[in-house]
Amino acid sequence: MLNYPTYDKEMYALVRTIETWQHYLWPKEFIIHTDHEALKHIRGQHKLNKRHAKWVEFLETFLCVIKYKKGKENIVADALSRRDNGFLFKEGRLCIPQGSTRELLIKEAHRGGLMGHSGIAKTLAILQEHLYWPKMRQDVERLCERCITCKKAKSKAMPHGLYMPLPIPEAPWMDISIDFVLGLPRTKNNKDSIFVVVDRFSKMAHFIPCNKTNDALHIANLFFKEVLRLHGVPRTIVSDRDVKFLSHFWRALWSKIGTKLLFSTTCHPQTDGQTEVVNRVLSTLLRSIIKKNLKIWEECLPHVEFAYNRSVHTTSGHTPFEVVYGFNPLTLMDLLPLPADQIVNKDRLNKTEFVKKLHQQVWDNIEKRTKQYEQQANKGRRRVVFELGDWVWLHMRKERFLAQWKSKLMPRGDGPFQVVKRINDNAYQLDLPGEFNVSATFNVVDLSPFDVGDYLGTNRFKEKGADMTIKNKDLGEYPSGPITRARAKEFQSAMESLFTTRHERGKE
Repeated sequence: MLNYPTYDKEMYALVRTIETWQHYLWPKEFIIHTDHEALKHIRGQHKLNKRHAKWVEFLETFLCVIKYKKGKENIVADALSRRDNGFLFKEGRLCIPQGSTRELLIKEAHRGGLMGHSGIAKTLAILQEHLYWPKMRQDVERLCERCITCKKAKSKAMPHGLYMPLPIPEAPWMDISIDFVLGLPRTKNNKDSIFVVVDRFSKMAHFIPCNKTNDALHIANLFFKEVLRLHGVPRTIVSDRDVKFLSHFWRALWSKIGTKLLFSTTCHPQTDGQTEVVNRVLSTLLRSIIKKNLKIWEECLPHVEFAYNRSVHTTSGHTPFEVVYGFNPLTLMDLLPLPADQIVNKDRLNKTEFVKKLHQQVWDNIEKRTKQYEQQANKGRRRVVFELGDWVWLHMRKERFLAQWKSKLMPRGDGPFQVVKRINDNAYQLDLPGEFNVSATFNVVDLSPFDVGDYLGTNRFKEKGADMTIKNKDLGEYPSGPITRARAKEFQSAMESLFTTRHERGKE
């Protein structure tokens, strides 16, 4: 076709265009505008060669009229201009037909030997320098999002999952949370940790010295001695997944008593955020009180506990002492002599009603603050829910996957893994291989949807009827990695196949 005269090239372009869109044109009358004036007389010619006769016979099957249009007026055709080599260009960029060649070019621009797995914008910019096809951005986004190498190297926590507050308790010491503060200097009583118990309603806390090596039996004895004798049996206990709290003894003990144990997701302390905040406040108070001898922290715990429980809590609007007992214990300020008319009457005949109103006020304050925090926490986050059988990509956190973080150059993600259990909207159990040796339950912030289409062999760049079919091996299987002689030769062969297809059709 390269040797065709201009007239034949123009006519061939017209025939090929009608062939491409014939399924739309057959039942309709239409007008063909061309800037080659001689084409409008094609049906009036009496002597035709074999090639022209074949093309005219094809045109006679359509109800069309050919009209001449000056080049400067033919704006649409000028946007897609043809050069002498017979290829289709748009604004100086080579047009690529639908087919696996598009995927090959995207892969080369994204992960080729001289490329570095750039993001969507940079990969798109490289392609747009010389190439064009419709919806190129969508194709680039689809391939980059499914790139396994990028997911492993660029894995990060996602803003997935909305804030899910725990139910607000109805009364003091019915629902509690527990945790430990570890790594403290060893005292003269051989204590190096603090067992923290917090009431989720009144915000009252007890700080109990203990050892890091204490087992579940010893911790249970401490709880009965320091907490249960004062406040009774709790209805629920919120805790992290410490080995003490996951032990058979601890579970069996509270199961027989009737207390429900609520565990947070592994390496997700936000579940028990209240106790984590109390731990920070406790550490701050101890640093403020202790001056030089750090080993006297155990002796300071009663002072710190009283100061904490006597202070007004921002969530409830009252001190923990007042919420639990209905009044605040005396301090040195309360012992100052005051005029008789300024002394508050402590005789409360309707104390029961007072406590009920106080608890209702506290509940309303907690609900108000919870809604405010929920609104603030959900900014920039979105609800993402997975169903059983969905495939997800896993972000590996440093505190959980220590072996995978031994080097800065090791992957930061892995997958895809299948969801086998949905615990709630923010926690899922995955079909995780045993080689990781970690809990298979993950928060939704570490999970992202994974399209297994390409991973399982589905190719979205299949050739379609209106585009050229490249008679070559599946270019979707084009190998990645450094440019070798064999790889460069294969790439060149694929491109030559694309460019010669038009020539072969012209000879038919």
